[in-house]
Amino acid sequence: MSEPDPSATTLVCSARGCHAPAEWSLRWNNPRLHQPERRKTWLACDAHRGHLGDFLTARGFLREVAPLTESPTLQEWTRTTEDLSRER
Repeated sequence: MSEPDPSATTLVCSARGCHAPAEWSLRWNNPRLHQPERRKTWLACDAHRGHLGDFLTARGFLREVAPLTESPTLQEWTRTTEDLSRER
């Protein structure tokens, strides 16, 4: 079985049960668990951007919100995935 092509994969919203294409990158970290520079990413569609952002903000976790195309975390994931596929 081969790995899916990351460029052909549609990224979807992280909200439970949502299958809409992601439009936003919500970058966050839990300061009790993560180093200050560490970022985790949730993806959001337009409809869930506010809800997911409010959830992270209420806990003091949200660090930044950016359009998906400008997400450094996503760019790093894509670069890493492309490197792995070349190694095969």
